[in-house]
Amino acid sequence: MPAKERIAIFPGSFDPYTKGHEDIVMRGLQIFDKIVIGIGYNSAKRNRYFDVDLMVSKIRELHKGDSRISVETYNELTAMFAKKHRADYILRGLRNTTDFEYENSIAQVNMHLAEPLETIFLITSPKYAHISSTIIREVHQYGGDISKLIPYKLEV
Repeated sequence: MPAKERIAIFPGSFDPYTKGHEDIVMRGLQIFDKIVIGIGYNSAKRNRYFDVDLMVSKIRELHKGDSRISVETYNELTAMFAKKHRADYILRGLRNTTDFEYENSIAQVNMHLAEPLETIFLITSPKYAHISSTIIREVHQYGGDISKLIPYKLEV
């Protein structure tokens, strides 16, 4: 009997998708057969900085040469989204201990909701540890150059 395909969900708002996110996905492919980048999206909330359709388009274009990566939006519990995609894993990146405290609580709840849903944490590569979507949005809002922080071009 062939081994079960190892599918991971990489959930987030990706507002925007950063070089740090890309690094986690590429490193995750060394562990998983398939990664679904899940952009959590609530159509009733209009508080995104970058349009969700723009992010889907940019991320798909970036990863278009790799059939192991797909990009989907969802508006439900991440655990339920994982079940729909037959994923037994959630992939998350950690920059620091603050990220761990937050992500650990979410991982516990996800396991409770959809056991055996394991969360796998990858430590952010040092060259990307300073990058956060929040900082990128702030820099962009005030006209700063974010081109070295994101893995695709954005028209200003």
